[in-house]
Amino acid sequence: MKYPLSIQNLINHFSCLPTVGPKTAERYVFYLLKKNSEDLKRFSLALSELKEKTTICKNCFAISESNPCNICSDERRNKSVICVVADTRDMISIESTEKYNGLYHILGGVINVINNITPENLNINQLLNRIKNNNIEEIILALNPDLEGETTSMYLTKLLSAQGGSALGGKFKNIKITRLAKGLPTGANLEYADEMTLANALKYRNEL
Repeated sequence: MKYPLSIQNLINHFSCLPTVGPKTAERYVFYLLKKNSEDLKRFSLALSELKEKTTICKNCFAISESNPCNICSDERRNKSVICVVADTRDMISIESTEKYNGLYHILGGVINVINNITPENLNINQLLNRIKNNNIEEIILALNPDLEGETTSMYLTKLLSAQGGSALGGKFKNIKITRLAKGLPTGANLEYADEMTLANALKYRNEL
């Protein structure tokens, strides 16, 4: 026996989501079947507004309700510092710390050779234009410490360093390039830490 077409169609749609297989999709659909009509209408409205009420900031490329976004348009932000992140979710994570008051730049991903994501597929040229046209003093690289994130950080560092800046007309010679500190998280156990994490913890150790 097959599911009714309306159920199967929704299962197929849920199955397209990342990490969601057919069985998980089935559970989602049958969960929704138990909800009342008003709940389903609100759910449907939220889905329809996902595209209708969001846009991409013309400056930092974050997903936002306004263009420019509320961060780029906030005069209280330090406009001489740009924190480079892979996507809007990473930006939100940093904002939640309430310890950063500069601007952001969303790359739209990271360099990934296996998935054919090259620098040309990312918002790197837009970053260079922002640096050229504004008084940027520091670039903070806030990318994941995995292979793709490290590759992207190395590429950007070379591009923005004195050597890379000189190749681009000397535009970036005075730019300070920093990155998030790496090492052991709070509560970590040395026994279970991988070699890269331990190496970074030693390299970026702090004086007491």
